[in-house]
Amino acid sequence: MEGKNQWLEWAKELQDLSQCALAYCKDKFDIERFERIRDISAEMAASVVDMPVETVKGMFCAGTGYQTARIETRAAVMRDGKLLMVQEAKGKWALPGGWQDYNQTVRENTVKEVLEEAGMTVRATRVIALHDYHRRNRSKVQFPYNIVKVFVLCEYISGEFAPNIETLSCGFFGPDEIPQPLATGKTTMEQVEMCFRAASDENWAVEFD
Repeated sequence: MEGKNQWLEWAKELQDLSQCALAYCKDKFDIERFERIRDISAEMAASVVDMPVETVKGMFCAGTGYQTARIETRAAVMRDGKLLMVQEAKGKWALPGGWQDYNQTVRENTVKEVLEEAGMTVRATRVIALHDYHRRNRSKVQFPYNIVKVFVLCEYISGEFAPNIETLSCGFFGPDEIPQPLATGKTTMEQVEMCFRAASDENWAVEFD
């Protein structure tokens, strides 16, 4: 796994360098060379993350200018001292959340994801943490780009769960009641415990990598 991670890091660096070069390069021959380097970086990444090359290119090589990390929001919704967890279609549990849409702020995306996945209206109150996916989340899935996970503390307002295409069920759980197994690529037990600590600490200092 260590060797695979190193190859992925090299692929990401090649992608970053070639994408930046393509943003400013004027010579048509250099443009062809950097486009090929970017293709090679996608092929390298695809071999590591076990995805089709075209899928990786769509995620990895679609941008222009400087390569930046993707943002994912996760909501820590508290109700009577318990934390909201959702059961995904594959049966694993996580905090509600997902990729931040291009036209949403962090606050808006957090609230939207809870409504979509749990059927509940919440108020996003404060940021708990900014975590780096590759450092914090143990998962078989290795993405060919960096991910910043934004954990946001939320207050429950109203609503009840209704089955949907994303989640099978949901519930509020105390610290000793967290359902298993967790979808650790999205939420680890350490991150769940962090959310409980943050909810009980008005002077919580935001964690960030």
